Amino acid sequence: MSTSTHPLFAEALAALDLDVAVRTFPEGTRTAADAAAAIGCELSQIAKSLVFAADGVPVLVLMDGASRVDVEAVRRELGAAKVTRADAALVRETTGYAIGGVPPFGHRTRTRVLADRSLLVHEVVWAAAGTPHSVFPMAPEELIGHAGAVLADVREAAPPSQG
Repeated sequence: MSTSTHPLFAEALAALDLDVAVRTFPEGTRTAADAAAAIGCELSQIAKSLVFAADGVPVLVLMDGASRVDVEAVRRELGAAKVTRADAALVRETTGYAIGGVPPFGHRTRTRVLADRSLLVHEVVWAAAGTPHSVFPMAPEELIGHAGAVLADVREAAPPSQG
């Protein structure tokens, strides 16, 4: 484990005067499951940063690692006609990072951000620190604040249990 991070994210941390414990794992933290396994935390403690396009305009959605984004709920929340998942090129163009390493803040462009309320059930969540190998811990309220996010209910409903 080392403590390196993406230069753009390091700049953002410095600009916000944040001293966070960035942790780097050689085995990778590209997916929420990978990150939770590397850190040794619950899957829902991972804060995924996912980029979508709402009527062609990028929007970032922060979601707990155990849940999926309800695209229709995002569409309703934004009042958009159509919401789709962004491709890798749009993610990099908008944020400055590759998929699997997008942090919740410190992006190349200012983007609208929604944060699902499910993140608030934890004292600490872990988010990508700019690379597919680095993460950092933060209280969810602080993370949401630094991201400039609006709280929303955009988590896909759990399927009914079979029983």
